[in-house]
Amino acid sequence: MNDKPPQSFDDFTPLAALVVENLKSKGMMVATAESCTGGLICGALTEIAGSSAVVDRGFVTYSNEAKSELLGVSPELIRSVGAVSGEVAIAMAEGALSHSNADIAISVTGIAGPGGGSVEKPVGTVHLAVACADRETEHIHCSFGDRSRQAIRLETVQTAFTSILNALSKVSGR
Repeated sequence: MNDKPPQSFDDFTPLAALVVENLKSKGMMVATAESCTGGLICGALTEIAGSSAVVDRGFVTYSNEAKSELLGVSPELIRSVGAVSGEVAIAMAEGALSHSNADIAISVTGIAGPGGGSVEKPVGTVHLAVACADRETEHIHCSFGDRSRQAIRLETVQTAFTSILNALSKVSGR
């Protein structure tokens, strides 16, 4: 795989195709739960012909209310640790898994900027989680730095795809 940061949406085509191929080979379906990427992960997957065999659904849960209503994330959890946290990313991924027919779910929540960061959670802070049935949910914490909004979102999508591939390498499929 290419270590060069993605520059555009089109840069994901080979990686998205690899994710789709791996899901097909394992007979698995994926769901996405996206906040800061606003549906880019699901969008990139569905650019691939034949992705309907492996993409179950995508949740765009940009607001805290959407995270709670669509994914079952506890409002108390969001209040106590903040929407941009590992705990919320895990709850989002597990919620996407339980509110879908998917076998694997990826979630992302972060601060893409240019504003909205803090000392504790600066711009470029992103939390991802991958949930699979019968496995502990994996959390990935990224610090992409105070870069452009597009750069942070594109790097998040790339990280999501590599995280899905990593998780798929650990499961036997159906």
